[in-house]
Amino acid sequence: MRHFLDEFKEGMLIAFAAIRANKMRSVLTTLGIVIGIVSVTLMGTAIEGLNRAFNKSIAAIGADVLYVQKWPWGGGQDWWTIRNRKDIRIQQAKMVERQAETAKSISPTIFSLSRAKYSEKVIENIVVAGTDADFLMTTGVNVLLGRFFTAIEAEGGWPVCAIGSEVAENLFPKENPIGKTIKLGSYAYRVVGVIERQGSFLGMQSLDNRAYVPINRFFKQFKSFRGGIDIWVKAGSLEGVEETKEEIRGIMRKARGISPKQPDDFAINQQEILVQTFNTIGVVIAGVGLFITGLSLFVGGIGIMNIMFVSVTERTKEIGIRKAIGAPRRTILLQFLMESAALCLIGGIIGLVIAFPLSLIIDQVLPTAMPLSVVGIALLVSIFVGVVSGSLPAFRASRLDPVDALRYE
Repeated sequence: MRHFLDEFKEGMLIAFAAIRANKMRSVLTTLGIVIGIVSVTLMGTAIEGLNRAFNKSIAAIGADVLYVQKWPWGGGQDWWTIRNRKDIRIQQAKMVERQAETAKSISPTIFSLSRAKYSEKVIENIVVAGTDADFLMTTGVNVLLGRFFTAIEAEGGWPVCAIGSEVAENLFPKENPIGKTIKLGSYAYRVVGVIERQGSFLGMQSLDNRAYVPINRFFKQFKSFRGGIDIWVKAGSLEGVEETKEEIRGIMRKARGISPKQPDDFAINQQEILVQTFNTIGVVIAGVGLFITGLSLFVGGIGIMNIMFVSVTERTKEIGIRKAIGAPRRTILLQFLMESAALCLIGGIIGLVIAFPLSLIIDQVLPTAMPLSVVGIALLVSIFVGVVSGSLPAFRASRLDPVDALRYE
């Protein structure tokens, strides 16, 4: 073991001495590896960032929540057929509430765009959501200040609302919003609560730029931009999601008058659909990225192999001398493999140094993340390319006959 470590140490010293002796050639040789590692790293940071952003966003949907809607998530069906489906109505939601036995809570929900105003402060295009008192239980969100509206307020259509944290910060930067009266569109509402910060969904739609009002009042004062309502259903348990889904399907088919031979004219969406769609897209993106980065590394590897053949030719006499004084084949093989790996490792480190600030720039457009795993993979890939590229020249060097090598001019 000690003998091997001594050989390794000596090989590394010779490798770095050879790299220092040909600085310009080494830099130009590693250029292809640098480009390849920058590509690998940026692809890895983009995929990791998208995964983290998606998982954070998807957590807001809830694995045990079902969404009964007119439109299915993920597409895959005839657009015109779905377009002509009847809207889901509040009467159907009430029927689900009365008959569902496995659901923990059910919240009819409808959305509209409006403006919010308090004193001289105005916010355009906030989302006004009409829902019921069980909305917090259904979605799992919490109240930061105050409370949500009660069942009596929801059934009676009282002019009360709970607002998202972003709305609260913009309308009430220096005062407590609880008890204050704001205008949603042209109508006055008393703020009873502020919802805790939820972030954005898939980095596009803010979940905090919302105001929640009783659904019975919503119908009188706002126009839905989706048409009809959604029915959000929280299953009794995570294990019972499929059972709840089938129960809701049966109730909805009955409520909408669908005969046994007819297909569903509604969709029951859940988190799993988005996960499957995202994974499919992620595989395609990763495949294209791997092809591009693989091509870059292949070109860089060819350059390393070429320069290592040149190095072997230049140092033929040195190889002959080392063999003549007893150096075994494995020592010569290890020396050139380490030189090739060291060249690629230097290129990998330079590539990481370039990729890090680039990932910060890309993060302004797409979410990125550079964990240690991505750094480790990039360095391992660079070493692997070095070993593969240097194996043939190293093998050739180890097979040289010492007599012929000493005669080489």
